Amino acid sequence: MLETEISLDIEPFMARKPSKSNVELSNEVLTVLRQIIRATDMYSKKLSRDTSLTVPQLVVLRAIDEMGEVTMRSLSANVSLSQATVTTILDRLESRNLVERYRSTRDKRIVHAKLSSEGAQMLKNSPPLLQEEFAQTFSLLTKTRQTEIIAALQEVARMMGADEIDASPVLTVAPPVKRD
Repeated sequence: MLETEISLDIEPFMARKPSKSNVELSNEVLTVLRQIIRATDMYSKKLSRDTSLTVPQLVVLRAIDEMGEVTMRSLSANVSLSQATVTTILDRLESRNLVERYRSTRDKRIVHAKLSSEGAQMLKNSPPLLQEEFAQTFSLLTKTRQTEIIAALQEVARMMGADEIDASPVLTVAPPVKRD
């Protein structure tokens, strides 16, 4: 009897609300993706205005702060960026006196980086990264919901042919750092 009552309550609602077409639904997905891209872009621009740093520069500074004196290889692995990219970022940070680099006394091929006092001060005054805020909110979800979101996003990436693209968890859409 209860099943019939529920069915009767739902039927009028279903009849009044037309289902969306595949085009409308796919447009909703693309709109949400665009919102995510725009939010990332807007945050990157605000961070750059407020700190004069790019998101990757701030990520590298934070990694050096957490890891201490670090080699390029370790730093590169930690921030999920190539050694060449990390080197370019460090060139910029070093020119602003935010980091210091020096060669290993044991092996001259190895270069270490450490945070300068100016870099430590910059970090102290910098806002949280977008991915840090996201991670905090995401951690409040149940493991089941987290897994569902990951699966849905992986499926979207696959549908867009982006599932094989190498990417780091650094949320930025800023153009890559150019070499001088």
